[in-house]
This record gives sequence, C-alpha cells and structure tokens, in this order.
Amino acid sequence: MGQHGRHAADHADFAAVAQSRPEPGRPRILVLGGSTEGFAAAEALTAAGYEVISSFAGRTKTRRSAVGEERVGSFGGAKGLGAYLAVENIAAVVDALHPFASKMKANAGIACADTGTPIVHIDRPQWRREPGDDWRIVSDVAAAAAATPATAGVCLLTIGRQHIKAFEKRKDLELLIRVIDPPERPFRHKRATFLAQRGPFALEAERALFAERNVTCLVAKNSGSHAAEAKLIVARERGIPVVIVDRPVAPDSPTVADVDLAVAEVGRMLAEAGAC
Repeated sequence: MGQHGRHAADHADFAAVAQSRPEPGRPRILVLGGSTEGFAAAEALTAAGYEVISSFAGRTKTRRSAVGEERVGSFGGAKGLGAYLAVENIAAVVDALHPFASKMKANAGIACADTGTPIVHIDRPQWRREPGDDWRIVSDVAAAAAATPATAGVCLLTIGRQHIKAFEKRKDLELLIRVIDPPERPFRHKRATFLAQRGPFALEAERALFAERNVTCLVAKNSGSHAAEAKLIVARERGIPVVIVDRPVAPDSPTVADVDLAVAEVGRMLAEAGAC
C-alpha cells in the first residue's frame, strides 16, 4: 500500500502475532491523530528518525494524509489498544487527539499503563476570556443547549456534527450549524441550516459570515486552536454572547503544550526506558 499503508483496525490473534513480529530498526511511535497537532507530530517525529503510525478514528469522511503509515478505525477500547501496542511493537504513544476526545484519551492512558508504554499528551493552550468578551462557560453540550440565549438573529453552532442533538429541542433558535461533514442522522429542527466548511478560518472570512448570516450568538467548544479562533474575535467585535463548553479534565500523564515539546518528551522517555 506504499508509504501510507493502512493497518487493520482489528487483530485476530494479538498474542500469536506479537510473538512472531520482528524487532523494527527504529523505535515505532503511534500518534493518536486527527488534529492539526497530530499531522505536525507525524511529520516532526519522522524527521527526527522515528517510524510513525498515525491513527484516525475514521469519523471524518475527508481528511489530509499524514506523513508515515496510517491506520483507520476503532481499537476496541483500552484492551484492544493495549493489544495493538504489543502487536505493533510500539515504543511510545503521542496523544494528539482533539481536546474533547476524552474517552479515547482515557483509553490510551489505561492501555499505556497496562503495557508499560510511555505516553505524552499534547494539550494545546485553551482560549482565555478577554476584555469585551460576553462568555457563558458551561460544562457540556447539554448545558450549552440550555444556556444559549434566544436572540433576534442566527445562532452559529461550531461544536461538531456528533454533538448537535441537544439543540433539537431549542425550536426558539434559528441555527447555522458549521460542520466538516453532514450529520449521519436526521437533525429535526425546521430552522436549522448546515454549512459545510473546514478550517482554518480567516478573520475577514469570519467577519463576512457573521454579517451576511446575521449571527447574533455563538456556541463553541474551548478547543484552543488558532485555526478556529477568528470567530471569537468577531464575536468580541460585535458584542454578541458566546456559550463556551469547557474542556474535560486533562489526563494524569506527561502533558506538553505543542509538537516540539512532544518530540523532545518522546526522546526523553525512550532514553529513560533504554529504547533509543
């Protein structure tokens, strides 16, 4: 399959394969990706001399390719991921998942603890409230749906297609729902419009969107990405309310703020383990 050969999401007999798998020439690093940091980590780790496998959940229909090898699909929970780490002789894991992929992050922590595999989490800096912001910070999407104010214009939802169901009951809102791919299940709301767009989003483009669509309320997760920050700037400029879904609790494992620090931490962990 070439440079981007896909690994099977499921292994029929992990133990037998693990016993027969030859030792690789370079340490193999599993990048749990899908984010901007995931693609950058695969590139940086490859440049640093590691053999890299990037894993994607497969929820997004269209995406770019990562440097190195790729696999797509579920591991089957913490147990399945642990078996995969053994089968593929993974030396370390880089968690570059979206900050809100809390279940997968937890599974990665458990699998690495069970197998003794070093792991480092990339936790990009969160957005911070600035002067002029009208933020309403909530704990989850259900709370966001309850807290979103009814305004005279349109409410822009930027929380991902998998989390919009809580807004079906808000018939008092006119919704503009920005997604990468259309939802797989019907969204039963007569005043909802879907807008298929992929970031990064330029500031001027966001200003035009808010003006043309009469956006008077914004709902977002605190993903902290520079690629999606422009909408917050425009909301501040226009003085509109923003409902912010707070991040889940960060994993209790080594955590860094960016890709360069993650690569350095991989080198430190492997040197400590005697793997390089």
